[in-house]
Amino acid sequence: MTEPQSNQVDAESLDNTGLVLRQDEDSVAFLTLNLPGAYNALSLAMMEAVLQELARLDQDPGIAAVVIKGSGKGFCAGHDLKEMRANPDVAFREKTFATCSAMMMAVTQLRQPVIAQIHGIATAAGCQLVASCDLAIAATDARFSTPGVNIGLFCSTPMVALSRAVSRKKAMEMLLTGDMIGAPEAAGIGLINKSVPSDLLDRAVKELAQKVASKSPLVLKTGKEAFYQQIDMPLAQAYDHCSRIMVENMAFKDAEEGIDAFIGKRPPVWKGE
Repeated sequence: MTEPQSNQVDAESLDNTGLVLRQDEDSVAFLTLNLPGAYNALSLAMMEAVLQELARLDQDPGIAAVVIKGSGKGFCAGHDLKEMRANPDVAFREKTFATCSAMMMAVTQLRQPVIAQIHGIATAAGCQLVASCDLAIAATDARFSTPGVNIGLFCSTPMVALSRAVSRKKAMEMLLTGDMIGAPEAAGIGLINKSVPSDLLDRAVKELAQKVASKSPLVLKTGKEAFYQQIDMPLAQAYDHCSRIMVENMAFKDAEEGIDAFIGKRPPVWKGE
């Protein structure tokens, strides 16, 4: 897969492990899971590295959108099962799953929208990561599954994100059978936004990321936060909550600028205020 070409100074390897590579292009940050020999398995160190990068990004005013992708032949094969078998201590396993949950929630809570770019496979916790991202585009030959049931380890934590991204029946089908589904079906059930030919994947993701990043960063933060706050509320409570958000949003300088630009038929100039 072709790496995104940056017109800025190279910003890779911001963590000292090399497990996550970062490259910035304009206001988009590309994070690459970098353990290709193990299909970017989510070892404890890998997840801690992702959390470190997300914490940095949350404080970076120059970044308006984030892309998460994988190196090598696939996006992510899920947890590092060899590591977990080699560490039977309950405390280690508790830390592993707690760190995984923290990483998934950090994706959802990040102020910038996060886009998953999927090629090859996204299985188990890798599928969970796709479901946790705000948007997702996959190559047409990408495949997805939650196969834990096949090895005696039900994908209970992947189920949390999966069941919130797709219908209950499709989530249960994936969880109970462990079967792979293709990218077109994943798009059909809402796990991803769309699939594109593999040679167009980089361009499609970059175009989407740049489109999102062109909006007011303050409005993106406000909207993403409100989306996840209201999604599980009762209908009346959700409307009350989002009405308050709209009133607050109307007071933003970026809202005034956006409306004035629309009326004046000119591009808006965002200030993030």
